[in-house]
Amino acid sequence: MKLLDVIAAVLLIIGGLNWGLVGLFEFDLVATIFGGVDSGLARIIFVLVGLSAAYQVVQFKGIQSRWSSTSA
Repeated sequence: MKLLDVIAAVLLIIGGLNWGLVGLFEFDLVATIFGGVDSGLARIIFVLVGLSAAYQVVQFKGIQSRWSSTSA
């Protein structure tokens, strides 16, 4: 599950940075890289970022306990 936690965190970082760019400079990096807001790849990235946020919300307590354990 830690791998899924890391993947979700990376996607949320990408989404957060992208929204920061949109807010500051009206520049959508994800859409630019993947061919526009309406391109299939950009939409997939946006959906994955949204699913990652939902996962983090639902699993918040579980994630905290997984990462605070001292076992390797």
